Amino acid sequence: MGLLDKLKGIKEPEPGVAPIPHNELQDKLLALNDDRIPFSVKTGPGGDEGDLIAEWKIVDAAWYEIFGKANFEKSHTIRLGLSDKDNEVRVLEESREVEWNAGAPSLSASIEVFKGRTMASKSFGTAYAWKSVNPLDFGQVYEYKFDVSEMKDPIAKVITKSGWSYRPVMSRGKLAD
Repeated sequence: MGLLDKLKGIKEPEPGVAPIPHNELQDKLLALNDDRIPFSVKTGPGGDEGDLIAEWKIVDAAWYEIFGKANFEKSHTIRLGLSDKDNEVRVLEESREVEWNAGAPSLSASIEVFKGRTMASKSFGTAYAWKSVNPLDFGQVYEYKFDVSEMKDPIAKVITKSGWSYRPVMSRGKLAD
């Protein structure tokens, strides 16, 4: 593996490890689902949507403001396309952040979306607000910690220990064979 491959985020299989069949790799990736990890892996629809989808729902919180209601959602998704032809897993990362406030006399919303390859990402946050319309129900509405390596590293390790390559891609069209 050359320097260019390393910069692209490509991880080659461990030396001397023969590639396992597609369905066995898929089963190993689905077996990552565990209470000790902060994300889930599920079967995807295939094609440019991904054969498997790993998702970390980082924040999903709702609270009340003085004259209305607010919501904040943040998630990170990794779509995995398994290529039998090349014994590689094509990986597309997507991050989404949605925030909205509704109340008298206004409505506001913001959406941020990212697709591609994340080199590194760490974030954390906490917020306090009214949890209901009861003015005495004030407290923490969310607290989160996110480190993308806690999601990517276990996935890449399963892939490379199974004799397959881990190859980041920049669009959904590159996930399918």
